[in-house]
Amino acid sequence: MPIITLTTDFGEKDHFVGAVKGAIYTEMEDAKIVDISHSISPFHLHEAAYIIQNAYKSFPQGSIHMIGVDSELNPENKHIAVFMDGHYFVCADNGIISMLTSEIRPEKIVEINIHDRVISNFPVLDVFVKVAGHIARGGTLEVIGKSINEIKVLTGIRPVISKQESQITGTVVYIDNYGNVISNITKKMFEEIGRGRDFIINARTAKFTKIYNHYSEAINFDLLPSKREEDGKKLALWNSSNYLELAIYKSSSKTVGSASSLFGLDYRDTIMVNFTL
Repeated sequence: MPIITLTTDFGEKDHFVGAVKGAIYTEMEDAKIVDISHSISPFHLHEAAYIIQNAYKSFPQGSIHMIGVDSELNPENKHIAVFMDGHYFVCADNGIISMLTSEIRPEKIVEINIHDRVISNFPVLDVFVKVAGHIARGGTLEVIGKSINEIKVLTGIRPVISKQESQITGTVVYIDNYGNVISNITKKMFEEIGRGRDFIINARTAKFTKIYNHYSEAINFDLLPSKREEDGKKLALWNSSNYLELAIYKSSSKTVGSASSLFGLDYRDTIMVNFTL
């Protein structure tokens, strides 16, 4: 039985998550369910895409990923099932899949058409669970939807490169639990455009001229603990997903503060990399 993952903006207070899991178990008693996150900011597609993009690859091929963010059915928000990179995704066609497919093309996309057979005002509970159950039992996508070639695409989410390739203008796409700020600038893009040149990263008043691969690389452990610059040290690094991240070493909003609070950065704020000519 394939693993079914859940990513939603439902939170933990209400009954929604429990009800969806109950519906899955009613459909398949031997289901294996994994929560990726239920703390997505409400209707925040970019945040959901970042989390899913960096989580799904850790699951076995054939896993089914249900995405319950902005999933209400309407004429501009159809429901789709996608097979891509050996995984299945069940969600609304609201642009979220377009953020997962910048480098990987979907092998199959169908517009789900079982709504006339399912009475529902809670599509994740009813429609998405039925689709996930069908896939988990070995069913094909064509049975629950009609094949389509186009999906809704969200624009303005990729970094902008200057004509002289002297500058990358990125944006904040995610702020994690520690207040670290993640941009949409990838290590691959940085190295292709930078070609080993010196650089300055500007994010409001914060500036960086070095990028680390690990948080602890920013600390000089040859010094005595009392003389090290640790708590509150600002740094830029390539995070585990190879995105440019701005952080405060061992950050805490209650003590030393976080990159988000200390640098004054929030979602969609600009992070700029300038290379020497």
